[in-house]
Amino acid sequence: MLKHAISQFQTWFPAPAVQAHCDGPCGVYDPSSARVAAEAVVSMTKKLIDLEVPAAADKAGLVKYNNTFSRYVAIKEEQAQITKDELLILWTDYFKPVHLEAYPDLHDTFWKAAKLCSACKVEVSTQHAQELMAAVEKIHGIFWATKSRDVAWFTAS
Repeated sequence: MLKHAISQFQTWFPAPAVQAHCDGPCGVYDPSSARVAAEAVVSMTKKLIDLEVPAAADKAGLVKYNNTFSRYVAIKEEQAQITKDELLILWTDYFKPVHLEAYPDLHDTFWKAAKLCSACKVEVSTQHAQELMAAVEKIHGIFWATKSRDVAWFTAS
């Protein structure tokens, strides 16, 4: 009877789905997923700019172009959102007041990076894509410096 009442209660008041990196104290963070996603944004931006528009009379070519263009835009926007999500996890979950003391521009760096993610979603700009990559590279360096790790192996494309 209790089991039925609990089941009925859960049916009437379902718990919302939630997502999180880890609200437990796992301590496992890494900016590499943001870096990879930002690199995809740069790549898709370059591909969009380099895409050749076929002649209007080439119907099959236009269909192919529109399909490719749509796919590149979808990937660019998805990867920009992934970059933003990964950066926000680092900003809100990993970095602590002690890091802000060592890096006083940390909040501004993350805020500008998040804004660049948005800019890369709504436009096709190699400048903004490269600025995003540079911001992610800076955050990457700060992150590993807080862990006393060398990041000399990292270079942006």
